[in-house]
Amino acid sequence: MEYSLLCHSSLHHACPSSSPAIKKKLLLLGVMFLLWVYMLYSCVGYCSGMPGGLVVVDDSHQGGGKEGTGSEPVVGKRTDNSRVDLMSRLMPIKPQQPQPQQQQAWIDDAEADYDEPSVRTAVSRDEVEVDRTSSDDWDGEVATREEEQQQEEQHHQEQHQHQRSAEPSAMSSFSNGSGSKKLPQAIIIGVKKGGTRALLEFLRVHPDIRAVGAEPHFFDRNYNNGLEWYRELMPKTLEGQITMEKTPSYFVTREAPARISAMSRDTKLIVVVRDPVTRAISDYTQTLSKKPDIPSFESLTFKNRTTGLIDTSWSAIQIGIYAKHLDNWLQYFPMGQILFVSGERLITDPAGELGRVQDFLGLKRIITDKHFYFNQTKGFPCLKKAEGSSKPHCLGKTKGRTHPNINPEVVQRLRDFYRPFNMKFYQMTGHNFGWD
Repeated sequence: MEYSLLCHSSLHHACPSSSPAIKKKLLLLGVMFLLWVYMLYSCVGYCSGMPGGLVVVDDSHQGGGKEGTGSEPVVGKRTDNSRVDLMSRLMPIKPQQPQPQQQQAWIDDAEADYDEPSVRTAVSRDEVEVDRTSSDDWDGEVATREEEQQQEEQHHQEQHQHQRSAEPSAMSSFSNGSGSKKLPQAIIIGVKKGGTRALLEFLRVHPDIRAVGAEPHFFDRNYNNGLEWYRELMPKTLEGQITMEKTPSYFVTREAPARISAMSRDTKLIVVVRDPVTRAISDYTQTLSKKPDIPSFESLTFKNRTTGLIDTSWSAIQIGIYAKHLDNWLQYFPMGQILFVSGERLITDPAGELGRVQDFLGLKRIITDKHFYFNQTKGFPCLKKAEGSSKPHCLGKTKGRTHPNINPEVVQRLRDFYRPFNMKFYQMTGHNFGWD
């Protein structure tokens, strides 16, 4: 007689303790088996729906084909009857390395995603056209808008050669897409004719810095347009990248500190300063290039030439009183949130100054001496040509104008005028710029 019958007859007293345990074990095994079958079925279904590049087919079973050699598996080929070996589906497949043409196509697509938006498509030309009187650099007016656009296009081509070899990860691309527009975390706020254009162009070599090319003038002229208008002017950035802009007139705009603080108290501010006497002459030189009939530098400098009283209402003189303007900024931002870059050292030691800026922004020091060479004709450093580029990347050809000859007595009178303001500025910043 079978065991089950014995359990219900003479041996019934020995079964109650074991029969339930056996049934539970059998039930558990059955459930586990069903789960295993379900998971296997799901995996097979998923693998069969994967792209062809993830399927391995051994052409030796089909007589060999053009894609295979008979003994080597072919990646991306599927049989007509879809009978693919299960183990081949489940085995991890090493993806093919893209060919050079495929890599270049990917780079072109990525570069298209990184292209900065045209300011003129977001707002009328009159509102955000580069301010010819507010633009800055050592010796000359800002390049024409067409030249700036050409420089930006060339810069993006060069920058791509310098970017990190590791492209954004799949997880980063999944979470960020092609990036998003953010309000700037850092702003170059001044000063005019101090070297802000050069600093911005140098910083844009860094793969973790994205900056708008034209000066937005949001916090001094276009504030009524609102923050969303301002945000739309910014380039797209990925996680870990910093959005920047530069408008040198912010430093002398009384309302700018409060407005930037209202946007974000954590905004990092960068000020490029230069010997105020040399800066004033450079400012005058730029204006003279556009208006040759303006009065002489001497006549604009003094209210009264006989008494030697300086006319501080002239913007070329007023901008150089750095201590006065800094007082206004310190009401809204701590000194540790403001970095002062030497315009002179930006010429003589660009890598050193760029190192300080990268540290201030919390970025790795990627921009170094190897990125620069000194242009003897222009009299300032340029970026060396990037790999694959046909020529170096310099500022506009209108940069580097020769200063007019100024009476040495006028220059000395200006130095005497600025000296006490410079000393106060040295004390406030804790740095002696050596202008006296």
